[in-house]
Amino acid sequence: MKTKLITKHHKIIADMHTPVSIYLKLRDHYSETILLESSEYQSKENSYSYICCEPIATFQATNESIEVANPNSEKRQIPISKESFVKELSNFISSFNTDEIELPFCYNGVFGYSSYDTIEFAEDLQLHQEVKKHKSIPLTIFSVYRYVLVFDQYSNELHLIENNTSEENFDSSILDLLKNAASSNFPFSKKENERSNFTDSAYEKLVEKGVEHCQRGDVFQLVLSREFNQEFTGDDFNVYRALRMVNPSPYLFYFDYTNFKLFGSSPEAQIRITDRISEIHPIAGTYKRTGFLEEDKKLADQLLIDPKENAEHMMLVDLARNDLSRNSTNVVVEKLCEIQFFSHVIHMVSKVTGKLDKESNPVQVIYDSFPAGTLAGAPKHKAMTLIDKYENGKRSFYGGAIGYIGFNGDVNMAIMIRSFLSKNNLLTYQAGAGIVVNSSPENERKEINNKIGALRKAIKIAEEL
Repeated sequence: MKTKLITKHHKIIADMHTPVSIYLKLRDHYSETILLESSEYQSKENSYSYICCEPIATFQATNESIEVANPNSEKRQIPISKESFVKELSNFISSFNTDEIELPFCYNGVFGYSSYDTIEFAEDLQLHQEVKKHKSIPLTIFSVYRYVLVFDQYSNELHLIENNTSEENFDSSILDLLKNAASSNFPFSKKENERSNFTDSAYEKLVEKGVEHCQRGDVFQLVLSREFNQEFTGDDFNVYRALRMVNPSPYLFYFDYTNFKLFGSSPEAQIRITDRISEIHPIAGTYKRTGFLEEDKKLADQLLIDPKENAEHMMLVDLARNDLSRNSTNVVVEKLCEIQFFSHVIHMVSKVTGKLDKESNPVQVIYDSFPAGTLAGAPKHKAMTLIDKYENGKRSFYGGAIGYIGFNGDVNMAIMIRSFLSKNNLLTYQAGAGIVVNSSPENERKEINNKIGALRKAIKIAEEL
């Protein structure tokens, strides 16, 4: 049975607002408020930020079942399996009829995430590790929201989208909050010292195991990660504020699910689909920045000719081509080994695109390319099996995907890297290194520290806000 959403649209001038200020005004008044931003708003198509609040329908999956809550109906529980997961999520998204509004951006759909551990229901793979209590969250949550606020940084306009299941006037109370509500902000303070699930020497031994598997030909590349934890008191939104300043990235997000929060500054898309053109942007090949532009340019030139980093990158470009080929034609590498500078590291980035087959379902496309090869290795299935063997606990959020799936079939999902899980006053963050046959254990350990550097710096700055 289809649910008809009656969609109202209102537009205001937003030169006195920012996405962060809007979020802070709304978060105490509406449940499960989420924020998506991008630091790339020099062009019109990248200038949109989203603030969503008050879910009216939710799809949630755990290891035991799928729960679907639709407006004006009772919750349904369905046994979860590889066959049911993609089917039920697709059915959930297609169960809504919406009014068409002529807007230049995707304004309506489901917003949420899938954790890395969802692979058990996307691939023919069984995970044997247990999830640690502090990382235990639902495998997947996607929600339809009553309010979707789209902030256009390019033109300083704010579009307010309201979804209802009955004919009602636009709810002006949200406009009153934007005009009059005070921003809620509280201090943040860390407790104790940072902890990790591996010592430095233990992680280097793990890298040696990965190299052995590469030498034997089990895999060409294997991404093994390391987890870090930091206890805190106060408002973790300050860490997000600091992170978006320290490490501006294409994908900035803060998702509040009441019992836990996911937030980060990811440089990499899991997958994008626009007008049925799919895109994957593999990021692999990493050097640490020096902080001096001329030195960094020299390092970038060295990165482009580094045999180990290039071999790693090309494997993941090939993997992206294979992933898209499962549901697309005309798969091409549009950009190869471009240098991009981030706050603490230099990366090589490529762009692989394909045109979706007529019968291809965007949800199936997401999970056929899940998780990103840059978070697992190649061949992907064997790499994921080895990750499950050697990492001492399930990954949970790390390496999963977060973003939106539009009712129109457009998709924009980021990989959850350079990201935090906040639960019970504990921040959990994780990073991995791509291990190949000639990897140095010490260098791979240092690469993880380079990737984690921005997150550690954000925690430090958050205490000063």
